[in-house]
Amino acid sequence: MQPNCSVVARNNVTIHGSGSTVIMLAHGFGCDQQMWRHLLPYLVEKYKVVLFDYVGCGASDYSAYDNNRYATLDGYAQDVLDICEALNLKDVIFIGHSVSSMIGMHAAIQSPHIFSKLAMVCPSPCFLNFPPDYMGGFDKADLEELLNLMDKNYVGWANYLAPLVMGQDNSADLIQELETSFCSTDPKFAKPFAKTTFFSDDRAQLAKLMLPTLILQSKHDNLASTNVGEYMNNAIPDAKMHIVDAYGHCLHMTNPATVFTLFEDFAA
Repeated sequence: MQPNCSVVARNNVTIHGSGSTVIMLAHGFGCDQQMWRHLLPYLVEKYKVVLFDYVGCGASDYSAYDNNRYATLDGYAQDVLDICEALNLKDVIFIGHSVSSMIGMHAAIQSPHIFSKLAMVCPSPCFLNFPPDYMGGFDKADLEELLNLMDKNYVGWANYLAPLVMGQDNSADLIQELETSFCSTDPKFAKPFAKTTFFSDDRAQLAKLMLPTLILQSKHDNLASTNVGEYMNNAIPDAKMHIVDAYGHCLHMTNPATVFTLFEDFAA
């Protein structure tokens, strides 16, 4: 493995707060650690918070990107495990947004001794529809069309996706922030991450997750319905779910106080 300092630099790791309990916050697709700034002020007074960017996102070291490694969620999970090893972390409470919920699950299944609990913000184990047994929300052709739009008109793709993800009823500033984040991500790295995010099927992995798990699902989410949350809640052995009466796929940005309150009950 690379020296500790190179892992920290590679993933642009930043540490906030000084509590005895360590929380790791993992951003979703098309985002970076800055998206946690709405929730971070609630956490730093009590917890030590580790933030980072996946390779290919934010201020990470783009020269460390490997096409084979990041073709699956396991590659991103290895980023998480590398950071934990580099910082000698243990008993970590992992909070993942969207696809990072599944990335955290992969990391926890592989190295359960590192983590104590997992919290998932608007997770989905599979965005694809497999009727009649499972409805992830999207037909394969629709997702393929979305990926093709990235090639044809990247800015147009971002303009379309940002309000869909954030929720049209949320503030224009938050929608613009997400759109800017999408646009600032190099398509060379964004498209493989999108493909991995939207075409992964981790339903069979849910039963392998043995850690206490909190599922926070938005009541009105264009990407992950409450039915998806209920599916996960039934499949993960030690899970509890809360449906937040909110719009959009980014509860940590739109409803940080609610997320913090529910997390505090779970972390206690």
